[in-house]
Amino acid sequence: MRLNRPARATHSETIIALIDVVFFLLVFFMLIGRMDATAPFDVAPPVALSGRDMPAGGATLSVARDGRLALDGAGLTRADLEVALTQALRRDEALRLRINAHRDAELRHVLPLVGQAEALGVRDVVLVVTPAPLSAPP
Repeated sequence: MRLNRPARATHSETIIALIDVVFFLLVFFMLIGRMDATAPFDVAPPVALSGRDMPAGGATLSVARDGRLALDGAGLTRADLEVALTQALRRDEALRLRINAHRDAELRHVLPLVGQAEALGVRDVVLVVTPAPLSAPP
C-alpha cells in the first residue's frame, strides 16, 4: 500500500525583511555616531574671526581649561605626550596634529605643546577654533 503525502507548501522567506532592518540600523548608527575621538573633559574652542576649514585626519590633542591633556580621547600626562607623539609619528611620518584647546585655557598650557610637537618632527600643527557667528543684517 502506498500513501501519498501532500506536497509541502513553499513558505516565503522572511529573513529578507530582517536583513533590511539590520541594514537600516547599521546605516542609522553610522550616521549618528562620532567618527572622531572625544576628549574625556569639556573643550569649548575659542571663536575665530577668520580662518579656513579644518583639515581632516591626523591626531587630536585636547587641552582642558586647567591644562589636562588627552590624545585622541585618551587622557595622558605631559611626560607621556612625547612618547605618544613619537609612536604616532612612527605610524605616519606626515602626521597632522590638531590642538583642540578650551577657549579659557591659558597660553602657557598650549604654546609649549606646539613647540614640543615641532621638535619631535610634526610638520603640520592645526589649532582648532570655532567659526565666528555670522552677524545678523541691520
